[in-house]
Amino acid sequence: MALQDWIGYAAATLTTASFLPQALLTLRTRDVSGISLGMYSSFTVGVALWLVYGIGLGEWPIIFANAVTLTLACIILATKIRYGKPNSDSQGKT
Repeated sequence: MALQDWIGYAAATLTTASFLPQALLTLRTRDVSGISLGMYSSFTVGVALWLVYGIGLGEWPIIFANAVTLTLACIILATKIRYGKPNSDSQGKT
């Protein structure tokens, strides 16, 4: 395995692992008050697109990292949708 592959796997592991504590905390507390629905929706779609990109290239570090991150992001997003309350100051604004 080439050095750049090892760097890719290390980067994938570190960035993906950083989502695990947030996902676990969100599931445990169901506190999603600090999570923006718009931002997290965009982020989740972006990660899904990175996954498709990685699959297209056949690059396993990109595929692995984004498959795991997408799973965690979907868990957090689903929790936000299910337990999040709309902000009273944002209702009615476009």
